[in-house]
Amino acid sequence: MKRILSILAVVLAVTAAPMRAVAADGDQAKIAVAREMIAAWKAADWRKVADLFAEDGVLHSMMIAPVVGRPAIYERIAALGKGAPGGVILDVAHMGVIDGLVFIERTDRFVYNGKPGAVPVVGVLDIRDGRVQAWREYYDRAELLREMGVAEGGAH
Repeated sequence: MKRILSILAVVLAVTAAPMRAVAADGDQAKIAVAREMIAAWKAADWRKVADLFAEDGVLHSMMIAPVVGRPAIYERIAALGKGAPGGVILDVAHMGVIDGLVFIERTDRFVYNGKPGAVPVVGVLDIRDGRVQAWREYYDRAELLREMGVAEGGAH
């Protein structure tokens, strides 16, 4: 009987490890990471925003060159964050997982250098192992710059 229980324990241990990995990359876990990211933007916690990316993660506003790597992402976000010390509210209209990617339809609301603004955005996040591997943003760049009160080339 002890032998059977020992074998059963080994079988359960071997099969449970992959199930935990699958759970970590399940839809609810991905949504949880996305919600953590949304909260970090609202709190103006730029370090947390960057730390939620994988070490070699990519932040790509589709109309400009991608930012690659956690240190570069932090530099970009922190530089933008200086103009929005009150944070950015990602007002989510819809969020869900399709084919393993998190899609977020939202309106970003902010005060940038004293000027209030709002821009509709769709973000597509590839989240694996609890970190954002890639975050692609789709929005009207000219509208964003107008809402921020900056000229083309003045913000990224």
